[in-house]
Amino acid sequence: MYYLNPCIQNLVRVFDQNERKDYLRLDLNENPGGLPREFVESVLAEVTPQMVAQYPETLHFTQVLADYIGTDIANICITNGSAEAIRYVIQAFTAPNGRIVGVVPSYFMFQVYSEMYGRDFVKVPYNDDLTISIDNIEQELSDDTQMLILLNPNNPMGNVYTDEEFERLFKICQEKEITLLIDEAYHYFYPKTFIKYALNNRRVFVTRTFSKLFSMAGCRLGYVVGNPEDIKYVQKFCTPHNTNAFAMLFAEKIITTPGMVEGLIAKFNEGRNYLLNSLDANGYRHKGEAGNFLFIEPKTNAGRIVDRMKKEMKILIKEYPNVGEFGNCLRVSIGEKQYMEQFMDSLLKIDR
Repeated sequence: MYYLNPCIQNLVRVFDQNERKDYLRLDLNENPGGLPREFVESVLAEVTPQMVAQYPETLHFTQVLADYIGTDIANICITNGSAEAIRYVIQAFTAPNGRIVGVVPSYFMFQVYSEMYGRDFVKVPYNDDLTISIDNIEQELSDDTQMLILLNPNNPMGNVYTDEEFERLFKICQEKEITLLIDEAYHYFYPKTFIKYALNNRRVFVTRTFSKLFSMAGCRLGYVVGNPEDIKYVQKFCTPHNTNAFAMLFAEKIITTPGMVEGLIAKFNEGRNYLLNSLDANGYRHKGEAGNFLFIEPKTNAGRIVDRMKKEMKILIKEYPNVGEFGNCLRVSIGEKQYMEQFMDSLLKIDR
């Protein structure tokens, strides 16, 4: 008898298959400039025919990564992007019809995975001033809640949690036996981390990616950190050889090359400071205290600006509708200063 999973049949997905190679891509929170060309060429010089032909081995890279973040390999599961890690944590630690609480808008795959597996995703909305109310999150943490998902910083608004706010939510999760998943995809743009909670407690996970600051979105590499007794269950979902050798080679070189990470951060900060100062000087309201993205309230129609940016300026940005007191606004990925200058010059020509 033929069968179709109703969770998939009714699942709402949007697949963006636009060709973007000829544009300045400021629409998906990537690093528009990428890694330095000479660095890329030096890493590619180490690729051998044997490396391409053989299945990838993860032990060496996992040890390098564990040393980098200051933990043991038993605390880490390497995944094909952090999205895969998120998926497996939801699969392993929630049940069909299980209650999952998360702030919205956010990275949409949290809701997609929840609905894909028949979970009940409970949305906690932002306030009109684009802040997050800890009280509103706490009100949804009922005794039958199985998971709380937090992003620090949050995508797409860039909000962060103070130590006091996080400790308050963590304590409730411990008391009510709620698994806590903390996504830190944008960690290196905002150095505060809650990874110690994942290393020192059961049922607490932190997911991270190499797609953002590390500029490896095209390679697909991420990981999840947690207690070894919990990580072993996440690991069971992984397919054999789920991460590729090229991604691990590039990631290893990035985190072991002296000054590489610091250089990426410095270039990002220069671009961010230029963009913020330029927006302020030209009377634009903006939001995004952390992360590599910014919400901008335009002076004219946001949708028309996005269209003209693409058609006339070859720049891709996003429109977000009904964003609190900002209304329909623009979201722009932040990169090096030269790209922020290109965007700002175009914005001033179009938005008038």
